[in-house]
Amino acid sequence: MVIGLLGFLVIMQVFSFSETRNKATIAGDDAQNGGAIALYGLQRDIRVSGFGITASTIIGCNLVLPGGWTLNSLAPVTINHASIPAGDPNTDTLLIAYGNSNSTAEGDVITAQPGGAVYTVQTPTSFKANDSVITQAQARPTPCNLTLNSVDNADAGSGNVTLIIPVAGMSNGTLFNLGPSPKVQAYAIRNSTLTACDYLANDCSLGANIGNNAIWVPIASNIVSLRADYGHDAAGPMDSIVTVYNRTTPTTDCGWLRAPAIRIALVSRSNQRDGSAVTVTAPTWSGSATAPIILSGNANWQSYRYKTFETLIPIRNLTWQGATSGC
Repeated sequence: MVIGLLGFLVIMQVFSFSETRNKATIAGDDAQNGGAIALYGLQRDIRVSGFGITASTIIGCNLVLPGGWTLNSLAPVTINHASIPAGDPNTDTLLIAYGNSNSTAEGDVITAQPGGAVYTVQTPTSFKANDSVITQAQARPTPCNLTLNSVDNADAGSGNVTLIIPVAGMSNGTLFNLGPSPKVQAYAIRNSTLTACDYLANDCSLGANIGNNAIWVPIASNIVSLRADYGHDAAGPMDSIVTVYNRTTPTTDCGWLRAPAIRIALVSRSNQRDGSAVTVTAPTWSGSATAPIILSGNANWQSYRYKTFETLIPIRNLTWQGATSGC
């Protein structure tokens, strides 16, 4: 009986050790997979951000969206945009905007305005019915307030593009084509889940929409932190070379054009809570000096395992814009 009990004790110890190792492996895999999926989605949007909206005449302007709400300071990527309700404590939000047209990113010159909503452009074939467009006067107004319009029809024969909403005084101005399905997407960590809100379909600024999974759609679970910094071309002539990272949001068109990169850190958590404190200190990343990863607001945070994903993403549509006169 004693020998049997000793054998049983050894078997149970081996089993317990094996289960502990297995739990740690599975927890690490969960954190790895969840974080990788979330980071992929963010990278994909950030890499195309700014397409169609990087011209100095419209970047940083306020834009009235089709639903009637206004997006202040149109930009490729905004960290903690003033209109987006904060996510979980000590996490950042991102607002990403871009178009998907086949037109030039510099817009199409409006050579004449034969009617209130009719505009003669140089390349009318690049416009299609239902394309989203922005009309901008020859000189950038102050304050710069624009409206996201849409194409009613385009006539290649006459060179005219007719819009849904007439905007006066656009002769010698520019018609920017954002394509049939532009994106203005907000991201936030809510209840340890990465969520996304389509700003063109819903007013993401409303606090009443928080918690509505049909508006703030869950993307990846067990994501506990999102931190971000702007990469600024702050020294000397404009050359799209980042010289400093900080969290200062640009306030001018030149400021936005001199922010050609963003670095982000995403922290994922295992979905199984450990019986002991397996994490003593919170993870760190390159931007910890200005945007530290703080997990202490999460209950029992030390009883989980974490994976940190960090990357630097060039905003290539700003880089391709090149040097801008006056910036």
